[in-house]
Amino acid sequence: MKTLVKTFAAAALIAVSTFAMAAEGPGSKSAKANVNLSTADFALEHYVAVTTEGESAGVEQLFAKDFNQKIQASNAQTHGREAVVKSLKKQKGEKLNCTVNTDIIEESADYMVAKVTLKFENFTKTDLVSLERVGNEWKVSKSINSYK
Repeated sequence: MKTLVKTFAAAALIAVSTFAMAAEGPGSKSAKANVNLSTADFALEHYVAVTTEGESAGVEQLFAKDFNQKIQASNAQTHGREAVVKSLKKQKGEKLNCTVNTDIIEESADYMVAKVTLKFENFTKTDLVSLERVGNEWKVSKSINSYK
C-alpha cells in the first residue's frame, strides 16, 4: 500500500511540474531576461558571470551599443558587440576552470574601469573592462584582453 501511495505521489509531482513548464511556454526563460544592472558593481559581477560561468541571461542588455573588444596578442584582434554577444551565447552553461580576481581601478558616478584577472593552470588572462552609466543602467563599453 505504501508503495502504491508513493507511486501516485511521484506521478502527481511529475504531472504538476510538466504542466507548470508547459504553461510557461517555449522561450519563456530566454536569454533576453532582464538583469539588474542598476550599479556598476552589479554590472561588473554579471560581466564576470557571463564570461566565466556561462551565464546567458541578459547578455544583450549587458553590453553598450558601441561596445568593442580588443585582444592584445601576437595577432591583435578587435571584435564588435554582435560578435561578442554571439560568442558568449554559444558558451551558455560552460564554466571556465580558473580563479577570478577583480580590482576596481577607477570609479566615478558615471564610469568605472576594472581589472579582471583569470588565472588558468598554464596562463593568465587580464581583462581591462570599462563600464559606463547609460540611463538608469550600467553597460560594458569596452574590453581589452591580454595573455601571459
